[in-house]
Amino acid sequence: MTRFTLAGALVALMLAGCTDDSGPAVLPPPQELTAEAIGHYCGMGVLEHAGPKGQIILASSLAPVWFSSARDAIAFTLLPDEPRDIRAVYVSDMARAPSWEEPGPANWIDAHKAVFVIDSRMESGMGTPEAIPFSDRAIAEKFASENGGSIVRLLEIPRDYVLGGGDGQSPRPSAPAKRKMSEHLSIH
Repeated sequence: MTRFTLAGALVALMLAGCTDDSGPAVLPPPQELTAEAIGHYCGMGVLEHAGPKGQIILASSLAPVWFSSARDAIAFTLLPDEPRDIRAVYVSDMARAPSWEEPGPANWIDAHKAVFVIDSRMESGMGTPEAIPFSDRAIAEKFASENGGSIVRLLEIPRDYVLGGGDGQSPRPSAPAKRKMSEHLSIH
């Protein structure tokens, strides 16, 4: 009986480390986009580019990792040379964006909760195909009907759409081309 009590206590302790008093693990909040934000891959000011942005919160850093496009934020999660201690991935909520040119400094959505329009005529600020995030599926559908594309969830976005297929015609992230690709999407 003592072994079962000890085992139960250990399981409870391990589970308590994954949650707080309100239930499941709480994501760290997104940070507001400022003029100081520099794109992880392009090294340029994030605000210099049109279209949706991304930010990734790592356990090992106080500052978010910024991206000039939502697609680059997704690429970061796929590349094996990038940090794996991802706590949260946020992308601009284009359902609440004032415009394509100005997606807004504080309208972030957890990438896992967003729907994305891919293969539309709209390009990222870096001139690559974009994965355009929306919190509202109806607004995403309207966007896709006006700009082309299809609607998918985060885990349904094809790897080749984000990382390129190596055929010379597939889209490429603005990440360095020589990076190796991992075999799975590892967010959270």
